[in-house]
Amino acid sequence: MTENPAWTATVLGYPRIGADREAKRALEALWAGRADLAATEAALAGVRAATVRRLNALGLPAHDASIPSDFSAYDQVLDAAVAVGAVPARFADVVGADGRVDLVGYSTIARGRGADAPLEMTKWFDTNYHYLVPEIGPDTTFRFADDRGVREFSEALADGFLTRPVVVGPVTFLLLAKAADGSPAGFAPISRLDDLLGAYSELLSAYAAAGADWVQLDEPALVSDSATAGVAGLAGLVEAAYGRLTALAGRPRLLVATPYGDPGEFLGSLGAVEGVALDLVRGPVPADTGVLAGKTVVGGVVDGHNVWRADLVAALARLREFEGVAGRVVAGTSTSLLHVPHDVSRESRLGERLRGWLAFADQKVAEVVLLGRALVDADSVQAELAASATARADRITAPGVVRPEVRDRLAALTPDAYDRSDYAVRRLAQEEALGLPELPTTTIGSFPQTTEIRGARAAWTRGDLAQAAYEEFLRAEIERVVRLQEELGLDVVVHGEPERNDMVQYFAEQLDGFAVTAHGWVQSYGSRCVRPPILWGDVTRPAPITVPWSSYTASRTVKPVKGMLTGPVTILAWSFVRDDQPLGDTARQVALALRDEVADLEAAGIGIVQVDEPALRELLPLKTADQPAYLDWSVASFRLATAGAGDATQVHTHLCYSEFGEVIDAIDGLDADVTSIEAARSRMEVLADIARAGFARGIGPGVYDIHSPRVPSTEEVVGLLRAAVASVPARQVWVNPDCGLKTRGYAETTESLRHLVEAARTVRAELSAAVAPAH
Repeated sequence: MTENPAWTATVLGYPRIGADREAKRALEALWAGRADLAATEAALAGVRAATVRRLNALGLPAHDASIPSDFSAYDQVLDAAVAVGAVPARFADVVGADGRVDLVGYSTIARGRGADAPLEMTKWFDTNYHYLVPEIGPDTTFRFADDRGVREFSEALADGFLTRPVVVGPVTFLLLAKAADGSPAGFAPISRLDDLLGAYSELLSAYAAAGADWVQLDEPALVSDSATAGVAGLAGLVEAAYGRLTALAGRPRLLVATPYGDPGEFLGSLGAVEGVALDLVRGPVPADTGVLAGKTVVGGVVDGHNVWRADLVAALARLREFEGVAGRVVAGTSTSLLHVPHDVSRESRLGERLRGWLAFADQKVAEVVLLGRALVDADSVQAELAASATARADRITAPGVVRPEVRDRLAALTPDAYDRSDYAVRRLAQEEALGLPELPTTTIGSFPQTTEIRGARAAWTRGDLAQAAYEEFLRAEIERVVRLQEELGLDVVVHGEPERNDMVQYFAEQLDGFAVTAHGWVQSYGSRCVRPPILWGDVTRPAPITVPWSSYTASRTVKPVKGMLTGPVTILAWSFVRDDQPLGDTARQVALALRDEVADLEAAGIGIVQVDEPALRELLPLKTADQPAYLDWSVASFRLATAGAGDATQVHTHLCYSEFGEVIDAIDGLDADVTSIEAARSRMEVLADIARAGFARGIGPGVYDIHSPRVPSTEEVVGLLRAAVASVPARQVWVNPDCGLKTRGYAETTESLRHLVEAARTVRAELSAAVAPAH
């Protein structure tokens, strides 16, 4: 190893989709057959090269490993699985003789094919990013198998940049994995840690041979109580693991990052690693800084998870707390910047004042570079520090940040604003009003957003399509979707949401207190990108939002119509939210706006209203001690939004990628009449939690995984439904997909929904036959 580089600043990662989503388009062209493998690889290499050069231009040096090499074509956990040979047996054919997996095979593991289900997908800690869950069994063979990451490092080196490769750490990799099918009862993937370390040792040696000076190993699982729960002696396992890795001859230096919170006792288990990166936005300065003696400490004082400018004066003071203890103090981000958009300077549609409060990825790199300079010579950056403080202070007095009428309405609420009638009373009223069959069928809400829909919306946005013409287009699309649902035989109809660009952005555009971006794309999973709105001020609803479209839908069918809203917690989770007041206060403001919308839908004759909360678990704090307070305000905000509905109005909610068992009491506390949940990709694993909890209201465990292009057969859905009614009384069970259908195509959607309806009819007949009197 060379002399310790004179780091002053770094980031833990950078957006990898490309400033104009070039990576997304390249992958989707490959999947659609519009581009070959070579062209796709070339396009992705272009994104990687542009990223490294941009980080260098923003002030991170080219030759000290302060620039991270963290690109992923789909997901960093899948990258680690492929690198160490942990490819499920059903995809063994995509692995080449040399152990490599090309982009076609890699995409197959991520997206599935035919009867081969993809890896399960779930949320990455408390973010809106989704990762693919490795499948590890007692017989999984670990070896350094695929060197894509090493080749990407070498690619940058050849371009003149000594970067720092970023790899999911071995402990986190196994703590986030699930036991492969066929594993014995009680098997835990973390029990394979010693075996996995051999592959990681080979990987580190390969990086060293390629010229890497530092490698970053991300260990966020060490900050999460749920990830570490039940693992006896985990601190000792971590210490032994890093003892083994640091004993490896000729290895690169190791920077272990613990983003999203406080690693607590595990910080002392990292032994002889040369560097640690601490999240000082979510976590404290360690009480015992002695464990950091001699190490390079990357102080994560710039928030990688939100878009507000940092308090640079306070950040600098926090960094200085490590001086005299750490071998070197480096200014850094709290997390990878993959959670924020690229560059706020491109957002010309945002007001200049609001832009002055914001920092996207490029601005956050500039902030850590400035803090790095301040660590060396604070006097030289006093003007910049003062300008930053002035911009932050401007938010306090800006119009709209505080609206007295909103604060007064919240203060006047009484406890009965959060309660409905007893569920037994509501159920009878709803059965009489709706007249639905056993195992009623419906969808979660959205139907495919076709090229024609996106084109019409873009033309309307540009002013090339008049308002009246656009509305006529939308009515025609709704009519078509209603006819399709009637033809398929779905029992509860939705309007398909053709007017909505995104389930959160659409509402943000029509609520005061929000702003939306033009280029603020953030990766959600794979090639899926979203543009989170910016919630900057007190929230109000100037006018009804969804009522006209739901009313029109009801006029086109005699079937029950479901109105579709996004819940307050999810609106917060999928937005960049103001950081100047408690989240619970902001959630209740959004809830009041939604409460008014529910009342207007009910007055318009809409008898079913779905208030989606797919992100309920997403914001759940990673530390158990912090969870009760979160669950209190999140449940209260949902109830505030929905409790004004009458007994005969059926309130639905939808949750996806929720470890149901962890928040079952909170979900019960929502008091929704029907709850639909993700269940297909995990093969109904959630049913055990539902059965144990004695969940008494309607439940719709998803029977169709919409995150994969594969079409489930009728027989497959029948099997899932049989499992559902074996665990939950059939009168409670609804039949629906896992999530909305926005990202799917019509051919696969139509076939899948036809199979869903056929399966529901089959199981209905079986249930009827089982209770029919004998002759």
